[in-house]
Amino acid sequence: MDSGYYAAMTGLVARTQALDIAATNLANAQTPGYRAEQEYFRSVLLGPDAEDSQLGQAVNNFGLLGGDRLILAQGALNQTGNPLDLAIQGEGFFMVQSPNGSRYTRDGGFHRSPAGLLVTAAGEPVLSAAGKLIPVPPGEVSVGADGALSVAGGVVATVGVYSFPAGTQLTPEGANRYVAPEGAEPALARNAAIHQGTIEAANQDTIQGTLDMTVIQRQAEMMQKALTIFHTDFNKIATEDIPRV
Repeated sequence: MDSGYYAAMTGLVARTQALDIAATNLANAQTPGYRAEQEYFRSVLLGPDAEDSQLGQAVNNFGLLGGDRLILAQGALNQTGNPLDLAIQGEGFFMVQSPNGSRYTRDGGFHRSPAGLLVTAAGEPVLSAAGKLIPVPPGEVSVGADGALSVAGGVVATVGVYSFPAGTQLTPEGANRYVAPEGAEPALARNAAIHQGTIEAANQDTIQGTLDMTVIQRQAEMMQKALTIFHTDFNKIATEDIPRV
C-alpha cells in the first residue's frame, strides 16, 4: 500500500510541475519570440540509474520527471511595417549583448539607439554575424533574407543568426531570451532567413495551451483523489486494525 501511496504522491508532484509549465506557456502566448516549454520524463532504462540499478529498483525511485525543455517550433510571422522589426524563419536566435554576457532571443523588435546602434526593446545591442555591434546610420534601412543590413544602398553589417548543436538545451532568462549552457559554442545558422518589417509570435497557441492546462489539472486532481483514498485507508488501519493486534 505504501508503494501505491508514494507512486500517487510522485504523480501529483509531476503533474503540479507540468501545470506550472503549462501556465507559463499560456501566460506568454502573446509574447513575441517566446519558445514554449514541455516537460519530459527520464528513461528508466537509459536514465542515470540504469547502469548500476535493477529495473525494479529504478522504478521504485518514483521521481521520473526529468525536467523541461524548449519547443523550437516556428511561430507565426506577423507584419508590422517597422523596418527594424526582424523575424527569423527557420532555426537559430539573434545574439544580444547583455551586462551578464551573450543572450539569445527570437524577439526581433529592434530599434535604433541614440548612439546609432541596433538594439533590443531593452536597449541591449544586437550582434552581427561577426560578433560585433551593428551601426545603423540615418537613412532608409533595408535588411535582406541573409541578414545583410543596408542603409541608403550600402551594406553596413550582417545581422547574426546563431544556432547550437542538436541537443543543446538553452535556459530561459525572462520571457523570451535564453542563456546557452557553459561550453556551448554557437555557430551561424545555415537554415534561416530573416524577414524585415515582421515580428515572430510565440510558438504557443492559446487554445492548445488552455486545453493542456485543463487536462493536466484534471490529472493532478486524480492524483490528489488517489492520495486521499490511501490516507483514508491508512487512518482506518491505524484506528481499527492495529488495536486488534
